Amino acid sequence: MFRPRDSFDQTLLSSDLDIYPKPEYVRWIHDVFGNCVARVGFTGFARELRFETNIRLEHTQQVAMDLQINEEALTYPFAYDTDEGFDLERTIHRHYPDAGDEVGKWTRQFVRIGQPTETGHLLMTLCYAIHESFIYARRLEHGTQSPLETLQLRRGTCRDFALLMMEAARSLGLAARFVTGYIYVPDRDGSSVLGGGSTHAWCQIYLPGAGWVEFDPTNGIVGNRDLIRVGVARDPKQAVPLSGSYDGEACDFDDMSVQVNVTTSDTSTELHG
Repeated sequence: MFRPRDSFDQTLLSSDLDIYPKPEYVRWIHDVFGNCVARVGFTGFARELRFETNIRLEHTQQVAMDLQINEEALTYPFAYDTDEGFDLERTIHRHYPDAGDEVGKWTRQFVRIGQPTETGHLLMTLCYAIHESFIYARRLEHGTQSPLETLQLRRGTCRDFALLMMEAARSLGLAARFVTGYIYVPDRDGSSVLGGGSTHAWCQIYLPGAGWVEFDPTNGIVGNRDLIRVGVARDPKQAVPLSGSYDGEACDFDDMSVQVNVTTSDTSTELHG
């Protein structure tokens, strides 16, 4: 899952996928969420497996404060339209066990008591709270921490923070989904932007009138600034950038390296990974 999604805010200009060893077949499909996925099969043996993709796209920044939320959803709580609510149902439902509702209790501290809570302000505060109060730490192990574990540890990766914000929003009855993609880091040396050099993860929350709005709690970004969307999913395990299997001994797998470089030109953004 390397190919970015075409949309009004990012236009794919070119994309190529170079694979070594030469595969028996490459078959492109759209998954259940409409993401572009390449299914690849091999025959024979090789000492190395390499995927290299080069992508060029135009990216238009959408400023979060310019988003037009419907009047009835400007303050929390609000109810989704019946038709939208039916389609959003599974993204509103909480996915991870939390017997004591610890995630919900933590989230509700950002809701004003006895006075209206602006929906946009609530979600921005939630995003910034994770960014400012949790410690970012790269983790190479497979999988994503549960939201409760991330809340207790107060540390995690971008995918852990995205999932925590998703479940926090769901505890408020809001629809949320996971996003995998890339982030542009203007200056990798000494930059305060986290998640560069590899794939990145954040989340989207559905707001009537504004649609799916981007929230990157790792960097405290609201809106799509520097974020290049590749795939969306209801849960992180449905948006793994690269997955597969091989025939051989367990010790045949030595290691894996991942590198994503995002550069800009006068008219477009280029990705190399």
